[in-house]
Amino acid sequence: MSRKPFIAGNWKMNMTAESGAKLINELKPLVKDADCDVALCVPAILIPAMVKAAEDSNIKIGAENVHWAASGAFTGEISADMLKEYGVEYVIIGHSERRQYFGETDETVNKRLHTALNSGLKPIVCVGETLAEREAGETEKVLTRQLSEGLKGVEDIKKVVIAYEPVWAIGTGKTATNEQAQETIAFIRKKIGELFCPKCAEKVIIQYGGSMNAANCKGLMAQPDIDGGLIGGASLKLDFATIVNFDK
Repeated sequence: MSRKPFIAGNWKMNMTAESGAKLINELKPLVKDADCDVALCVPAILIPAMVKAAEDSNIKIGAENVHWAASGAFTGEISADMLKEYGVEYVIIGHSERRQYFGETDETVNKRLHTALNSGLKPIVCVGETLAEREAGETEKVLTRQLSEGLKGVEDIKKVVIAYEPVWAIGTGKTATNEQAQETIAFIRKKIGELFCPKCAEKVIIQYGGSMNAANCKGLMAQPDIDGGLIGGASLKLDFATIVNFDK
């Protein structure tokens, strides 16, 4: 089954309107012939300026979070309608930093996911284990729980992108080996097949999200079950273009 690769950047709490637009304008000619889908998920306050900067290019702009309510007394949150108004296409849900620092749970991931799907946004749902969980041999147990609870009630799993991000490899410079990443992502695809259907699982895009960079992207992307990357630090510089063009 052929799946179109998808490389997405996650700027986290970085960049300004000026520096972000400069980077996008420098990236546009470098990624225009990419054979994969390309997105940059940016801080909410930067979305209007980044959408404008990415005009007439193949770079789509995404958000880093979305609330499950349409509106209400949720200070600091942002709704799906607010994102859609500015042309946002993708949204990251359940990133490990949201889980670690801001109390995100499998239940709230699921609520945000359904809101995104019902609003026509394309969700990137993050799953992954901590170093302690991996060393305790609990990787598959943790992923099974996150997938079972986080994806509960989804009618068309093919509309969901999964990003496997081993928490121990995010921002640390450590990366799962090609074999570790492939083995775990193959397990995720198998589990999706069990939760939904094997044919559906073969169509789901599963990204690797643990310190993929210009130096290691080719090896990771050569693995049969790895369909792309959710890129953190390397998406803040022109290295992102090298990752997008991993097959060239």
